[in-house]
Amino acid sequence: MRIAVTKNDTLLDFALWRPAAPDMVGSIYHGRIEALTPGMGGAFVALTPQLSGFLPLQSNAPKLNEGQAVRVEVSRAAQGGKGLRLRLLAEDGPLDQKGLITPGPTPLVRLAALWPSTTLVVDSPAAAAHIPPTLRERREQGFTPYPDSIAAACDALEDPVVPLPGGMEATITPTPALIAIDMDAPPAQTGRPKQTAQFAANRDALPTLMRQIRLRNLSGAILIDPAGLATRKRQALLEPVNAALKPDPLNPRCLGVTALGLIEIVRARIYPSLPELLSSPHGRALQVLKHILAHAPHTKRICGGAGIIRALEQDPQALSDCAHQLGHALSLHTNLALPDFTWTVQD
Repeated sequence: MRIAVTKNDTLLDFALWRPAAPDMVGSIYHGRIEALTPGMGGAFVALTPQLSGFLPLQSNAPKLNEGQAVRVEVSRAAQGGKGLRLRLLAEDGPLDQKGLITPGPTPLVRLAALWPSTTLVVDSPAAAAHIPPTLRERREQGFTPYPDSIAAACDALEDPVVPLPGGMEATITPTPALIAIDMDAPPAQTGRPKQTAQFAANRDALPTLMRQIRLRNLSGAILIDPAGLATRKRQALLEPVNAALKPDPLNPRCLGVTALGLIEIVRARIYPSLPELLSSPHGRALQVLKHILAHAPHTKRICGGAGIIRALEQDPQALSDCAHQLGHALSLHTNLALPDFTWTVQD
């Protein structure tokens, strides 16, 4: 499900909500220390028989022993090839209960808290059924489809190329270590000196770019290469960068301009970014179902490599929802001769 915060047909905030694959941030567990790792500065905690997370420990943290029961909260979702990050909670009563104690807030609950004056509008009974009791009084009655402009803005978030004011554009390239953003501009035709025009173009484009960083939840280290501006002139962009970052609830920080002239930003890595959600095995599986609903509604059989079929099997709710909308069942068939994430559909 797509959650969009809008005002006057403008997209202000966005999240993907996948109930079958929660990010688990904010979830509280009774776990057990399964391994102390002094060299990594922490410990691995078994949360359930199939799930564990890493607990960083400060020098002043209480002494822990392998096998000890602990109460922990998930502070960062699994992402970037790394598992859950945890934080230690004070003991509150006996630790005889195991596993999940309190689930973390859903993306809907988080956005509703960030935008407390908003009204909830849903486009289907299936979406309405997922609204928790605490938010139902904020729901507008009936069902309203996404406005075309908002649907287009949500779709555009999947494109790595971002149109910016003044004919500029930015290309976003996620890497395992950082997010690289290259700004590009058409030749200046304002009659002003070239560097003056390029500075103004970059300055005016930065608020839109910072909003895209938030909408896509780009996190960790972010390096931005402004367009056509001499390195010595780029320091002057720090003030508009900091101003554009202020509305972001994750409080990102601009660290300055590197020796290569790149604007360096760090944004808390708590939830998976939109590019990671879309490129993950689960995201690619959901893209298959999205394609079937939009372009191949007569599909009854999905044939694919082991990776895509495994990812589809791990979300039976999505398969069931898709089959319900199609009006017939879908069968899955693994073809080991196909690459992991290659697939075809058959009537």
